Amino acid sequence: MKIIVTGALGMLGADLIKRLRDENEVIGVTRQEFDVLKPMEVRDCLARVRPDWVVHCAAFTNVDGCEKDPDKAFRVNADGAANVAKACWGVGARMLYVSTDYVYDGSAGRPYTEADQTGPLNVYGSSKLKGEQEALKVLPEALVVRTSWLFGLNGPNFVEAILGQVGKKDELKVVADQVGSPTYTVDLADAMARLIGVGAAGIVNASNAGVCSWFEYAVKILELAGANGISVLPITTAELGRPAPRPAYSVLSKEKYTGLTGHSMRGWEDALRDYLRMRGVPDTTPDTKIV
Repeated sequence: MKIIVTGALGMLGADLIKRLRDENEVIGVTRQEFDVLKPMEVRDCLARVRPDWVVHCAAFTNVDGCEKDPDKAFRVNADGAANVAKACWGVGARMLYVSTDYVYDGSAGRPYTEADQTGPLNVYGSSKLKGEQEALKVLPEALVVRTSWLFGLNGPNFVEAILGQVGKKDELKVVADQVGSPTYTVDLADAMARLIGVGAAGIVNASNAGVCSWFEYAVKILELAGANGISVLPITTAELGRPAPRPAYSVLSKEKYTGLTGHSMRGWEDALRDYLRMRGVPDTTPDTKIV
């Protein structure tokens, strides 16, 4: 198959291109040659390439940045998705739109299924939900993959934020009342490739297995990285005081994904170990202090 991947230099896009290239002709595009806010540019690219699939990874993903600039968030995440979908329709291409756990309000207290009611608490989640709706309105057979808490080698992420404090601080304060599933972009790229392979359509959740809070996540990162002597203190979301509200619980059910692909995604802790090995961090078990 011939597949275009937008956001080719991003954390997910780069890993997806690597995963797909063995069996497909993959064209990675960036904003310089594929600006989703320029409909003619998008249509011209697809008319020239004639892809079988377009995987739309490009997005405005800074959650607090979206809260501060909602106009940009909706233009990029919703209008941009609509432009890609319309161009796909014009050439008969399938579309995969990457979405987020933040389309939910976090009140369920159990893993969210694809059929559960959405209710985003912040602009980022609202703009991504609108992007889903735009894609599915134009292309009823579009594939929407909702995922959560991404980390990977090709972009800023929570793991790097925590490791970046090693040697600079002896105490970290991390939110303990938000729960979700960290997801390695290598594993998500594999899941997306499997969904493309079976011709999946509609909304499908995909994230690494297991559940933790940001606090528990930070503790595990420091343990595996061998960061001795750092105290990790749990705090509340209210104490942190970020501009955008976050759902307290945004764990995703992966039953639909497993049923479609026959594959189960591994646990986030195993994925984190692999990520740290890839970036050259030895696997150790230090004396990280949890307060």
